[in-house]
Amino acid sequence: MSEAKHIEIVTKVMEALEEIRPFLNKDGGDIELIDIKDNIVYVKLLGNCSSCHINTSTLKLGVENTIKQHVPEITEVINVE
Repeated sequence: MSEAKHIEIVTKVMEALEEIRPFLNKDGGDIELIDIKDNIVYVKLLGNCSSCHINTSTLKLGVENTIKQHVPEITEVINVE
């Protein structure tokens, strides 16, 4: 992947995270982008989201779906604990 394409994907992923961040903040949580490799996004759930028993659902249904809407080439979002 070219550097320009990587920057474009990172920018779009960051836009997606900014879109979902208020919902996470409302429950005392947050999210941090760790890396993007081979169309897989690595994030870290923070605050209350890191220990929440439904964080897997939040990650897949909320975060992953939102990112895929912005960047369809993303195949998966993984929480780095």
